[in-house]
Amino acid sequence: MVVSFVEALSNDSKTKQEVVLECKDLAFAFNGSPPIFQDVNITTYKDELIAVVGPTGTGKSTLLRVLSCLLTASKGHVYLYGKEVTHPSSRISLIHQSIATFPWMTALENVRIGLRGRKDIKDEQAEEISLRMLGMVGLKGAAYAYPKEMSGGMRQRIAIARALAASPDVLLMDEPFVHLDELTANALRHEIYSLVFNPDTSLKSAVLVSHNLQEVVELADRVYVLNGKPATIVDEIKIDMPRPRSQRQQIFYEYLDRVYDDLNLKQRRS
Repeated sequence: MVVSFVEALSNDSKTKQEVVLECKDLAFAFNGSPPIFQDVNITTYKDELIAVVGPTGTGKSTLLRVLSCLLTASKGHVYLYGKEVTHPSSRISLIHQSIATFPWMTALENVRIGLRGRKDIKDEQAEEISLRMLGMVGLKGAAYAYPKEMSGGMRQRIAIARALAASPDVLLMDEPFVHLDELTANALRHEIYSLVFNPDTSLKSAVLVSHNLQEVVELADRVYVLNGKPATIVDEIKIDMPRPRSQRQQIFYEYLDRVYDDLNLKQRRS
């Protein structure tokens, strides 16, 4: 039976891997309100992209902000290579779902702003790093163009280049393709894994939040499913498919069905 095969793959014991980012027993609530999520435990390993999915209101975007220490957890801890992270760090970069580029700056200036405040990097080095990151995302020829002269996909590439310029170990992506047209989003999806784990970047792991479940199964090595109120992790699914992945494969739909089943957990219990 194919479903049991998928479950068996997901429950395989993990080989010894280097832990990059880890959170333990995380909970978050706004100003004394009931917690949005609680008892959240997530681990990322080296050279791995994980995804976090869940119904609206389960705190997925909030979770990314807690992982990046832009918000302080009500309970629990975040660790990078086993050391607790208690404040925002350039080693953990977050790409927001809104395409954040400054319209009065060129593409090069938009990327360089990610290096502002780095006293160990001189202006010449900052420009060299920024140009290299733009080249890596396919925009070196547009370095001196302004965002208004670019498509949505090009502006999102700038945001990715800016995040990577800071030499992070972990990239957090909050719905990075949601404001792009489907053709552009599909093209970026096909490239994002190779962009993220390009040997020229410092990245060791990435975390994706997305409502697009096809996107999640296509990109993720593992999927954490948030559900309930307050939300908790109800499943962890290992996506054991070679890349590039095709939605025409039967196993692709088996994984997709399992994620849908987890998301419908709340309805089944009500």
